[in-house]
Amino acid sequence: MKKLEWLYSSKKDLAEFPEDVIHEIGYALHCAQMGRHYKKSKPFKGYGSGVFEIVIEYDTNAYRSVYTVEMDDVIYVVHCFQKKSKHGMQTPKEEMAIIKQRITRLRASEE
Repeated sequence: MKKLEWLYSSKKDLAEFPEDVIHEIGYALHCAQMGRHYKKSKPFKGYGSGVFEIVIEYDTNAYRSVYTVEMDDVIYVVHCFQKKSKHGMQTPKEEMAIIKQRITRLRASEE
């Protein structure tokens, strides 16, 4: 089983989600640790293979968790956030900036 590492505020951010969402994201991450794919996980576009997004719809709200499985035997949880934009399915720019910065730093530290 792969180790699970939380980057920056991702664990604290997840703790602010509704309990049912926390449990489902936790189960999805456990599946990733076991090398399996959870039904609500999908590739996160624009960052190459190995970066995934868990998408949870709950009580008319959208919750997201971005993680990477591409490095060693560790699952890195990069960012957890509630998608506030109701216009389209696109991830808000400010959330994308956080994800990009964290993935860039993570990949640089692995080199």
